[in-house]
Amino acid sequence: MGTPTLSKTDKTDKMEAAASPFITVTFRIRRFNPEISDEPQWQDFQIEIDPKERVLDGLHKIKWDLDGTLTFRRSCAHGICGSDAMRINGKNRLACKTLIKDINPEKPITVEAIKGLTVMKDLVVDMEPFFQAYRDVMPFLVTTGNEPTRERRQSAEDRERFDDTTKCILCAACTSSCPVFWNDGQYFGPAAIVNAHRFIFDSRDEAGEQRLEILNDKDGVWRCRTTFNCTDACPRGIEVTKAIQEVKRALITRRF
Repeated sequence: MGTPTLSKTDKTDKMEAAASPFITVTFRIRRFNPEISDEPQWQDFQIEIDPKERVLDGLHKIKWDLDGTLTFRRSCAHGICGSDAMRINGKNRLACKTLIKDINPEKPITVEAIKGLTVMKDLVVDMEPFFQAYRDVMPFLVTTGNEPTRERRQSAEDRERFDDTTKCILCAACTSSCPVFWNDGQYFGPAAIVNAHRFIFDSRDEAGEQRLEILNDKDGVWRCRTTFNCTDACPRGIEVTKAIQEVKRALITRRF
């Protein structure tokens, strides 16, 4: 009996299969279209993708090749704009910073809209309540007197005091990970408090007292329950819970 041999074509096919970086991944996406149904539904998509690519790349493949109705936000795709925050495998993340290989692609990858904000369609939520809270804390430098003729100088130590909270990209990952915000959308939320912190502790600003009074409201910092969800969810590594506690301390001592 002769020894079976592989043809040149078979050998080539096997070598290409072995060298291919692509794997088959299932995306399980929570879909919602108010024009079709009042209830969201889960839908599975299977795609071939390099595990070193990002969840955002997978969503692009689905939208461009399988279902053009899939709706989600994204802009820069490099972790700066913050527009593609979503719940991936139950955690708030930026789709553009989450690699397929890091979230166990052997199981379905679940993708859904962030919580606590009204879902408009698929992965898109109404961000207006989030941005209203941001506007309410006066996220801008307030000074008095004549307009300066040169830059307002600041020591390295003074700048370091609020350096961490300048990193916020307003993705809402922290706010939409907060159980208090889920239950009561009137709470300012971690992101608004972080952005208030950024100016409260800025030595050039003169509206710290005003911001503290805004956050002393019943929907302000005292609603925080220190669960650290917000710190864990921040894609920029901001110590959100620490910033909230510093604002609480400033309210008590009036020192900032």
